[in-house]
Amino acid sequence: MLRSLRSRLMLSHILPLVIVVPLMSLALAYLLETRFLLPRLAQDLLNDARLLTEITRSDYLAFGERANIQLLLLRLDLNPQVRLVYLQPDGALVYSNDPDFLALVGQPIAAPGLARAQAGEEVALANYSLLTGSKYSIHVLTPVIIQAGEKPVGILWMTYYEASLTKLFQQIRLLTILAVIGGLLVGTIIGSALALSIGKPIRQVTQAIHSLAEGERSAALPEQGPYEIRDLARAVNVLVTRLQSLEQARRQLLANLVHELGRPLGALRSAIQALARGAGNDPQLLQDLTTGMDEEAARLQDILNDLAHLHDQVLGSLELKREPIQMSDWLPRVLLPWGEAAQEKHLDWQVDVPASLPAVQIDQMRFAQVIGNLASNALKFTPPGGKVQVSAGLQDSQLWIRFQDSGPGIPSDEQEKIFQPFFQGSQGRRMREGMGLGLSIASDLIGAHEGYITVESGEGKGSVFTAWLPGG
Repeated sequence: MLRSLRSRLMLSHILPLVIVVPLMSLALAYLLETRFLLPRLAQDLLNDARLLTEITRSDYLAFGERANIQLLLLRLDLNPQVRLVYLQPDGALVYSNDPDFLALVGQPIAAPGLARAQAGEEVALANYSLLTGSKYSIHVLTPVIIQAGEKPVGILWMTYYEASLTKLFQQIRLLTILAVIGGLLVGTIIGSALALSIGKPIRQVTQAIHSLAEGERSAALPEQGPYEIRDLARAVNVLVTRLQSLEQARRQLLANLVHELGRPLGALRSAIQALARGAGNDPQLLQDLTTGMDEEAARLQDILNDLAHLHDQVLGSLELKREPIQMSDWLPRVLLPWGEAAQEKHLDWQVDVPASLPAVQIDQMRFAQVIGNLASNALKFTPPGGKVQVSAGLQDSQLWIRFQDSGPGIPSDEQEKIFQPFFQGSQGRRMREGMGLGLSIASDLIGAHEGYITVESGEGKGSVFTAWLPGG
């Protein structure tokens, strides 16, 4: 079965060549012979005939005897491939360099185009056929005229020997066939080399896509070859990197969920078990347990809110209910709970919100989440005894809200990544807490308000996060 398939494939490639090569050779030979070779040979023969005619005319004028023409032509070094015949005006043979014609001296010769030459016209005729075995000939007849308006005193007839012309055309066609075959072979070799150079990267791209479809990891493809192949390999590499990043984010999300949900659920379960064992009989212990359970439930609610926002971010379904808010009144109220959290952590909490801040169009709930995430980030990474300063102001018609902390700072190589979902700073520098969604959510929400967040930080120098909004 396989051999039969290979045979059919070989025939499918060979048969077109068997048909194309002869056709191309014939077409090329026809163009060369009819457009170049025949016109050139006829023109050369006509030029020679004109020259000999002028020489014959001059000799006739000098001596006035037709017999001298034979002696004149004998002295000329003529092309051995050309037959020369000199005829009287009535067509009788006078001289020829062809021994076969010498026996016909004095007899009339039926030369093609003789009547036109007798009328004083130059004649150039060609007999040509593309078919193999055809006879080829080029005839040139020029009348020898002594005075303008007089009848010719003789006719010069020149033609290539048929054998010479046939041999010439056969050589041309052989060379044409060899050129066509050589061109096809060179084209086949070059085409095969190009096919191999293109086919290998395409197979690599195909294999990489199949590997991705089957869930296997794929190494980066070499970006080489033609521009289109490099562009395709680059696109696949970007896809591979993106999928690997998504896979890593998925695993990080699961790990963070296990960690973040496990702690409050464990605390809730412990409190429930304590209540089941009779802890509710002690009013103070009951209050402590219920307060702790409420805090853990609130922590779970925060996690669910982050996940809900992440879901909206992926689906692109984030909607804002914007309304004009006076920032100088609204911002201190939003920051108040975070000030209490800072005091519990023994931090120096300072707030500087000018009373001259303008009203801006914001979604109160969504923007409060931005403020809360930035404040939570500052408190989380500032050690006890440190300082967190919140300030606000206007610059170039833009409202800015700045959170400056005295924490460990952020390495420069991590500052571009901190707004990516699930990213957490280097262990030892920044404590791993939460799911790494706070700054990502804050950046997304403020982006929905046509604003942005900037960060300035350095290791051991603390961090400054600034939220920018268009002014009211």
